[in-house]
Amino acid sequence: MSSHFDRFDLMCIVNNFKERLKELRAEKELKQSQMAQVLKIREATYSNWEQGRREPNIDAILMLASFFNVTAGQLLGSEPLQ
Repeated sequence: MSSHFDRFDLMCIVNNFKERLKELRAEKELKQSQMAQVLKIREATYSNWEQGRREPNIDAILMLASFFNVTAGQLLGSEPLQ
């Protein structure tokens, strides 16, 4: 039962993250390709993050948070944007 709850929590975090990532990118009026260039990753990798197909590692999360000037918690959707 606990593992089901953990999977549900993870699904919520992934969904929150992908929506927050799209929102923050849109606020900066950047395309996915531009974000990929800034982060020095493939565009497909960035696209997969926004579509919830893949999750970034902790280093990428911290890089994204720094780029958008938010906390990791805000980026992951566990804290509100201010």
